[in-house]
Amino acid sequence: MNKTILHIDMNAYFASVEQACNPALRGKPIAVCGEIAKGSKYPRTIITTSSYEARALGVKGIMSIPEAKAVCPGLILVAGNMDKYIDVSLKIQKILLSFTDTVEVFSIDECFMDVTDILKFHGDAKTIAKEIKTRIKSELGLMCSVGIAPNKLLAKLGSDMKKPDGLTEIKEEDIPSVLENLPIEDLCGIGSHLQEKLNRLGIKTAKGLGDASINLLTNRFGFIGYALKQMGQGIDHSPVKLYNAHDAVKSVGHSHTLTQDTWDLDVVKAYMLMLCEKVGTRLRQYKMAGKTVSLVVRYADFETYGRQKSLGEYIKTGNEIYNAAFSLWKEKFKFDKAVRLLGVSISNLMPDDGQQYLMENMRKQLVITKTVDEINTKYGEFTVKPSAVITAEKFGILNRCGIMSKRLIK
Repeated sequence: MNKTILHIDMNAYFASVEQACNPALRGKPIAVCGEIAKGSKYPRTIITTSSYEARALGVKGIMSIPEAKAVCPGLILVAGNMDKYIDVSLKIQKILLSFTDTVEVFSIDECFMDVTDILKFHGDAKTIAKEIKTRIKSELGLMCSVGIAPNKLLAKLGSDMKKPDGLTEIKEEDIPSVLENLPIEDLCGIGSHLQEKLNRLGIKTAKGLGDASINLLTNRFGFIGYALKQMGQGIDHSPVKLYNAHDAVKSVGHSHTLTQDTWDLDVVKAYMLMLCEKVGTRLRQYKMAGKTVSLVVRYADFETYGRQKSLGEYIKTGNEIYNAAFSLWKEKFKFDKAVRLLGVSISNLMPDDGQQYLMENMRKQLVITKTVDEINTKYGEFTVKPSAVITAEKFGILNRCGIMSKRLIK
């Protein structure tokens, strides 16, 4: 059966949310970035996204702050707030779900919808798309672009064609002309490395990819060659998943760039504990436990190392994850350079069956952990926290050098 798929893509999402929440930022060139420390000229991060006003002046994503300020001296920097963006994303999803439950969340600011079965109630796909755009704008103050097509690949392509506030429909009969001169990198799934490899084979357009010999593609890329050829022909059989059909969680992790490089072991331990607590909280939210802990350390010279350790039992609390992560630190990492970034993750997961520990002290720890989760869920992350985490929060607020900075962004 022919399908009608919509791809909803929010425009300059993080920046647009900030402008919608703060009227003083509307119409001005702004850029969302990482933590902004007081006393330092620029944050130690890059531009995550920028408003269309900033883009018009040459500000682009992944620019460094100095580069962005050079092209746009009046650029307003805003520290990102992921909790806010997730909250708004859920509100967008709620609007989409009022039409159909065949809504697949592709990223925090993108969703696919299969509207095939509801066309008869609305007339046509454009009517549905326009109503979605109107509701998102009136209820949330945000703009989106929508692509309409027979499959997900082409629907996403359509939403990219007109920004901001665009609406593009690609019909079956339009597919050959749309793909004829389309650069292959415009197809979802073809990144820069794959583009370079295809270019070296003389393939630069979608049509060129669709017309390429299957032997050439499979000899060079293996089984993926079949999928590449279909992409070049505008073919995509993947269905839009039901909203509640979540993929199984395979790992949970967090990383953080320190406000400044550090030689202080107490600071390293405090940040590590903070990350482990965040990982543990998410792990318990997913009702999972894991037994393989990974630690990533990036030093001041940007050298980055990762090590992992499998345990004999499944764990789920921040303190248990921290014990494994710090053990890795002592066993596998040298502290001969200042540390810039830490990352902790846990994998090899299984559903948590809620087993009770036999030892009294472990049962008490589990009760305390559950109580802390409930308080932090109600009043905010780290309302209740291990005292050692305070060292991480104070690092940069008033350290030995007297440098001032804001508290850690969630």
